[in-house]
Amino acid sequence: MSTRTTVRTAGVAVRAMLVFTLVLGVGYALLITGVAQLALPWQANGSPVHDAAGDTVGSAIVGQSFTDAEGDALPQYFQSRPSAAGDGYDGGASSGSNYGPENEDLISAIESRQAAIAEREGVAIADIPADAVTASGSGLDPHFSPAYALLQVPRVAAARGLDESTVRSLVEAHIQQRDLGYLGEPRVNVVELNLALDALSS
Repeated sequence: MSTRTTVRTAGVAVRAMLVFTLVLGVGYALLITGVAQLALPWQANGSPVHDAAGDTVGSAIVGQSFTDAEGDALPQYFQSRPSAAGDGYDGGASSGSNYGPENEDLISAIESRQAAIAEREGVAIADIPADAVTASGSGLDPHFSPAYALLQVPRVAAARGLDESTVRSLVEAHIQQRDLGYLGEPRVNVVELNLALDALSS
């Protein structure tokens, strides 16, 4: 192959690379971003949730920890399930523990969590649902079971000076049923529930 042919072939390859970079790397990304902003703007912008003042305080698809600087549970808030993502609900470190059910570290962690919840909520260990002591696969799931939410009603109501029936009704209003009537399990979004609780108490 002559030098001239080699140069011409290399030039074609470079031009093709530049064209496809612009079309697929830039144009396609801009097109999809535009379609998403028009069709699903809330989801495209991270599913943000806002407090009563209109400030963005999180995402509806990422959980949060409701604890103080020492990591102790804030009694006036519903507590999330455990998280194995970084120091807890770290969006940059999505992860589960990946421990098997017979792993000694997992068993120890579960027993420790059960004891802490039993003391905090004033219930028997047998009454604590499994999701209260185990992390989700991503470590970012904002949902917990209605059973765990209802378990926390007396504490939250007492801490806020509200009737238990009022707080229980709030929980029941935030229960999301199975998708399409059969996919998944009933669940409660802890971030949205605590925001509604703040709005109720304000």
